Amino acid sequence: MIMLKLAHQNQPKENPIMEIDKALVQRLAQLSKLEYDEKSSEKLIEDLKRILMFFEKINELPTEGVQPLVYMNEHKNTLREDAIKRLNTKEESLRNAPKQDGNYILVPKVIGQKQIK
Repeated sequence: MIMLKLAHQNQPKENPIMEIDKALVQRLAQLSKLEYDEKSSEKLIEDLKRILMFFEKINELPTEGVQPLVYMNEHKNTLREDAIKRLNTKEESLRNAPKQDGNYILVPKVIGQKQIK
């Protein structure tokens, strides 16, 4: 579990900002198995602070009586019945294939070839 310190300096008591420092960024990187260089550390700290400020702004919105959002729109997923259908016969598929040997569709070899970069 990560324990985060709250910085109360120059902040109203009802709206504390979380302290984000290099130690926290290191811990988050370790937990998420991310690698970064030391130069990126300051950028990550600033990005995380901006993300938290965004959530603080969202927390200012009045949400009393607002139901949680389950769907992004009024439409729910329309599901079809799961039925097995045969779309093409073997002969139809072979007839439509660019290359075939009578029983199988022939495709170019892709495994075991050198990758061109």
